Amino acid sequence: MVLKSYAKLNLYLSIRQKRKDNYHNLDTLFERIDLCDIITLGNRQDSLIRITCENRDVPTDASNLCYQAARLIQKQCTIKRGVDIRIDKNIPVGSGLGGGSSNAATVLMGLNQLWKLGLPRRTLCNFAKEIGSDVSFFIHNIPFARGRGRGEKIEPLQQLSRLRLWHVLIVPKLHLRTPFIYRKWDEFTKKNKKARLTRQTLNVRILISLLKKEKLRDLTGLLFNELEQVVFLNYPQLRGIKELLIHSGLDVALMSGSGGTIFGITSSKKEAIAAIKSLNVKGRPWQIFLTRTI
Repeated sequence: MVLKSYAKLNLYLSIRQKRKDNYHNLDTLFERIDLCDIITLGNRQDSLIRITCENRDVPTDASNLCYQAARLIQKQCTIKRGVDIRIDKNIPVGSGLGGGSSNAATVLMGLNQLWKLGLPRRTLCNFAKEIGSDVSFFIHNIPFARGRGRGEKIEPLQQLSRLRLWHVLIVPKLHLRTPFIYRKWDEFTKKNKKARLTRQTLNVRILISLLKKEKLRDLTGLLFNELEQVVFLNYPQLRGIKELLIHSGLDVALMSGSGGTIFGITSSKKEAIAAIKSLNVKGRPWQIFLTRTI
């Protein structure tokens, strides 16, 4: 069984209070894009879970979220058969694009089909919550959704189901680890109690309304990632990439998740291609992707 495992962008990310489990409550706006990994699943005669991937940055042991997804289904559904999982990696690792979470969700949905389990979406989402914060979004198989809690409480945004955005993604050769970024966030906010990061006061519903009307030029100041400032302090080159994208003619630019992907937004493929051509990136250690909503 061969499946596509899509990436995500965060068009909005606000950090709320820290939880007792050491995670943070969030309010985020997810978008699914057509940049994808390929996941291949094959039944085994034994009960082993075997993962293969040519990308050396991807673990193939029990720390891989795909392994954890398969093991969870085995355990919860009393499955004695095993599975071979091959990951063909196109989504950069540690880039804020949710590749690992998407892979895990794809394995959950794929094994539900391969093993003919008939599990409803609600059950798959409950499994997803045990694996990671972003996994639930990909279970819903929708282009846009609002995420709250750790990011696992998903509200599908049906009003944006017809919206298709074009993006230019710049991914530098940095592997940003989410726990490290949130630790830096906690340190920053603790030291700057009187000068907290500027919090987004505008309602995310205004952002959703403008997206529905495709008023992309009005999104400046509404597209928001509260982790940007602390990430830019530790990786100042990312601020330069954001400025470069804005100057390339795109409507707006933002960092996705905990970084380090910086993306620009436009409503047409033509404008996105023109922006890429205007970027002076020769010799830069970056990957550039042209993607769209899916």
